[in-house]
Amino acid sequence: YGELCIIGMRGCEAFTAEVDNYIKDWRRHVEDETYIAQADCPRFGSGEAKGLIHESMRGRDVYIICDVFNYGVTYKMYGMTVPMSPDDHYQDLKRIISAIGGKARRISVIMPMLYEGRQHKRSGRESLDCALMLQELVHMGVSNILTFDAHDQRICNAIPLSGFDNVQPTYQMIKALVRAIPDVQIDKDHMAIISPDEGAMSRCMYYSSVLGLDIGMFYKRRNYSIVVNGRNPIEAHEYLGQDLHGKDAIVVDDMISSGESMIDVCRQL
Repeated sequence: YGELCIIGMRGCEAFTAEVDNYIKDWRRHVEDETYIAQADCPRFGSGEAKGLIHESMRGRDVYIICDVFNYGVTYKMYGMTVPMSPDDHYQDLKRIISAIGGKARRISVIMPMLYEGRQHKRSGRESLDCALMLQELVHMGVSNILTFDAHDQRICNAIPLSGFDNVQPTYQMIKALVRAIPDVQIDKDHMAIISPDEGAMSRCMYYSSVLGLDIGMFYKRRNYSIVVNGRNPIEAHEYLGQDLHGKDAIVVDDMISSGESMIDVCRQL
């Protein structure tokens, strides 16, 4: 094994500090020591950037924490303040891996939400961005990629000979529910699991099986004749399932972007 090293990308500084404190407390190390390595991606006036690491990574076991969907991080481009897109975050991640230059003993990437995770399968003449991203990181020397609740966990087939850890939050969700609502009654007479669309059905089926609850779902009726903002607009949500009067409804979706469909489903429930 190599010496532990943690690199937090932009937007992850506070979380990386918490991880560092936890490990120091667990290992009972001196307070002024740290496992965090300082790394930056300074930008030129054109918006281009470069990766910069301020200490040697030779022989180290490096963990890079990257939140590619943190749009609260900004940078200057041609005098304008621009929010960082997922593409910008991903490019910065590659810049840091490139700055390591293959000198680390091992590189692991922790990406809580998987970059391009929704583009995991091909429908027509489309790019397979998530698979390309995984293969690109592996070719750059990343040995393990850790994410949480990938949109489709079969995406690991893109890198069958490399590590891909997909941590499911099922247990944490049930634990948080019971802690937040102590008087909740988990049985068929008082609770139901609801899927807001077909894509989330597999997750809802798991919850209903484990908790012994009935399941219902909404069907998104789309207008496939037109495209608005890059997608077919939803005309209505049709509910399929048993009567929900007097029951608690738990809505489990597989991905949230704008929250539009989730809010509409909850309104109809």
